[in-house]
Formats: sequence, structure tokens, C-alpha cells
Amino acid sequence: MEKIILAYGLFINIIGFLKMYSDKRRAIKGKWRIKENKLFLIAIIGGSLGIYIGMKVWRHKTRDVLFKHGIPLLIVVQLILFVILSLNT
Repeated sequence: MEKIILAYGLFINIIGFLKMYSDKRRAIKGKWRIKENKLFLIAIIGGSLGIYIGMKVWRHKTRDVLFKHGIPLLIVVQLILFVILSLNT
């Protein structure tokens, strides 16, 4: 079960990282963008670290207050939940 959880975490964070890259490229080219709520959904379902790393690497959404403060807060909440769940098993 632990391997499945780790594989999921890796997968969803890679997806988050790549979505930030894709949205940045679309912004530069003036194309249709990925909706912010979809990026946040990826973060909420476990991809927050990938989204955050994508923000820093691609310099994307770094001035957006919701992303600037919301994603790091979500990472902290998810880490706390992970620790609590790990201690209870």
C-alpha cells in the first residue's frame, strides 16, 4: 500500500509541475490558459509540491497572492496530514 501511495504522490506532483510549465508556455504565446481552479485541484489532490516547484522553476503565478500563499499553506497542511496518518498506522 505504501508503494501505491508513493507512486501516486510522485505521479500527481509530476503532473502539477508539467501543468505549470504548460500554462506558462501558453501565457507566453498568448494561447488558451489552464484555469486556476484546475491547478488548485491538482494541488489539493496531492500535487501541491509539484505546483510549488513549477512556480519557482518557471517563474509562474509567483505574484498571484492566492498561489503565493495558498500553495505553501497547502503543502504544510498536507505534510501535517501525512505525518498524522503515518503515526496512526
